[in-house]
Amino acid sequence: MKHHARVGLATAVLLGASGVAASLHAQTTTLSPAKMPRLGTVDPRFQGYNIEMVEVTGGRFWAPYKQQGQPQADDASRASVPAGMDPSLYRYRAPIDLYNAKLRKLAAALGPSYVRVSGTWANSTYFHDSNSPAPEKPPTGFGGVLTRKQWKGVIDFSKAVDAKLVTSFAVSPGVRDANGIWTPVEASKIFAYTKAVGGSIAAAEMFNEPTFAALGGVPKGYTAETYGKDFKAFRAYVSKAAPKMLIVGPGSVGEAGGLVPEAMAKTMLKSTDMLDASGPGLDVFSYHFYGGGSQRCLRAGMKAMVSPETALTDEWLSKTNHDEAFYSELRDKYAPGKPLWLTETGETACGGDPWASTFIDSFRYLNQLGTLSQKGVQAVMHNTLAASDYALIDEDTLNPRPNYWAALLWHKLMGSTVLNPDSASEPSSPPVYIYAHCLRNSPGGVAILAINADRNASHEITLPETSERYVLSSDNLTSSQVSLNGVDLALTSAGNLPQITGTPTPAGNVTLAPTTITFLGIVKANNPACRR
Repeated sequence: MKHHARVGLATAVLLGASGVAASLHAQTTTLSPAKMPRLGTVDPRFQGYNIEMVEVTGGRFWAPYKQQGQPQADDASRASVPAGMDPSLYRYRAPIDLYNAKLRKLAAALGPSYVRVSGTWANSTYFHDSNSPAPEKPPTGFGGVLTRKQWKGVIDFSKAVDAKLVTSFAVSPGVRDANGIWTPVEASKIFAYTKAVGGSIAAAEMFNEPTFAALGGVPKGYTAETYGKDFKAFRAYVSKAAPKMLIVGPGSVGEAGGLVPEAMAKTMLKSTDMLDASGPGLDVFSYHFYGGGSQRCLRAGMKAMVSPETALTDEWLSKTNHDEAFYSELRDKYAPGKPLWLTETGETACGGDPWASTFIDSFRYLNQLGTLSQKGVQAVMHNTLAASDYALIDEDTLNPRPNYWAALLWHKLMGSTVLNPDSASEPSSPPVYIYAHCLRNSPGGVAILAINADRNASHEITLPETSERYVLSSDNLTSSQVSLNGVDLALTSAGNLPQITGTPTPAGNVTLAPTTITFLGIVKANNPACRR
């Protein structure tokens, strides 16, 4: 069930950028923030992000489109490309500097959060547990090398930005016993070093995306039965070595349909088979979601699922609900009552499309947060913080992209108590999506997120209270520039975040212009559910 607000029709006259008047339909609805009942709560760290393990170690990750096909002098690093993938789609990156003051400042502004350091490359990463120089090539059975210094950077970063650490472990041939079953040979080194330097791992998936295990470095012939044996060994080890760490899983992807072609789907492992084989033991049920494949995915056999022309359609924006329903049903069967986490998501798989870094994707990003919070998903971890086209932050300049500003506003206004805006009106229909939470750090206050994905018509909502209004817009939907209340958002000359303030708005009608995203903070809503 969607919890938006149904809107009725009224006639309005809109002025376009050229100043020419056009008679269009404006939709209106009246909301009563004081009467919106509590739907539930989300984790205080609901909005998180990923840093890929290959960013930490250095290696080949999805190349930004502007750099695809450029000559590379790092032929030796081609070994880090997932099995069967075209190396030309990747670009070598030196290890990310997690001590960079600008990166830390931007990440800290989103805290408290979760930072997940995982990804396909983590499945075959060897931890060089020594202060001696790391080997030039990974040992047999591994695809990459993680040093103490690099992992210390992850731990220090997570502390500095108030982000609890989520990770996964190697499952490649290098960690297997004589019977081919997983052993904690690598995990034990990670846990010991993490503890030694004063860090902690809050939660971990055994490994990344087991449905596509063959792409992630597992031994040939890996089956659901092998997964079951691995998980039992993993669970037994964690219960002794890190009993306070949450075991998260399975972290599957692509099973709900639409992401992968039929031929590829036939080779996937099924979550049901893996969970039948592994038995109970999950503290958190996790899954990954991509609504489709990016342009890069075409060479891997996937189909491009979105374009700038379709990026605002309800068919695209609602895809996240389809996968949530699929994995929520599995959670209810195999881990009833356990939290549901979306531990990896982004505009599209394979690093995102060229427009993933533009304002048009902020509609997907914020609608996803809004609808999943209503459905009880406790945490959503976006891929990535600062790598490739779908990142929140540009990896070269470390300047915020539109989705970062969207994330910042969500963090500023949307508290962890989720409200039902339908209580004052009938359920909505697209292209307007309305969500409500208790206003962060404001007892009794209510925050409303109103997304107008209509390209042509304005819409109106009526509020009985005064509010602070924050409107995200852009003159060009596929621009990396976004404005707040008509002023371009950018870091200051000193590299600091600008002051984020709303526009005082009197009670009455609030116009939602075409293709805009509006947050409203209502301090005096006096909602009983928000006084707790």
